[in-house]
Amino acid sequence: MDESARLADRERFEGALRATGRGGVENVLNELGRLGFFEAPASTKFHLAEKGGLLRHSLNVYDQARLLRQVECRVRPDLAERLPEDGVAVASLLHDVCKADVYREELKHRKVGGRWEDYVGYAYDSSSFPLGHGEKSVIRLLRWGLEMTDDEMIAIRWHMHAWDLADSPEARGSYGSASDRCPLLAILVAADGLAAHIQEAK
Repeated sequence: MDESARLADRERFEGALRATGRGGVENVLNELGRLGFFEAPASTKFHLAEKGGLLRHSLNVYDQARLLRQVECRVRPDLAERLPEDGVAVASLLHDVCKADVYREELKHRKVGGRWEDYVGYAYDSSSFPLGHGEKSVIRLLRWGLEMTDDEMIAIRWHMHAWDLADSPEARGSYGSASDRCPLLAILVAADGLAAHIQEAK
């Protein structure tokens, strides 16, 4: 991704987040800048493993979530009040702030056309603040002073459902309760999956 595209993405991200009118937004943006969110990749080798990939992924999830909200509110008009546009924006734009400072550039090797070559890739290291994934995002946002609703916190916390539920009956129960009470969670899970596995697929 070239620098001009990344700057345009950053402007769009900041504008969409400010448009929510939430208290604490400016501090959140400052902290994201300090932690390298706007330059970070979205993954080490999967979707958008490139500079600015995390920012682009967040915008892709935001776009998908807004479309899903429109469709679901058309089918179920009563959901509009439970799926406010600002809540969809907060949850989708900020669901992965836990990744802001966990990727490090490192020299890697790959075989291309029968010959080995060096390239700069990414390694993942969460040891500086090991709090998990969704819960780390929520904790960071609250510590930074962002005004959040319960549904936004629930959606961000549980958006990694398939990985969070692997070995824990308690987690499965909590996820089931969260899904029953929070339609925003279903929107975020679907938007994240569509963005990562379809929109951003190699």
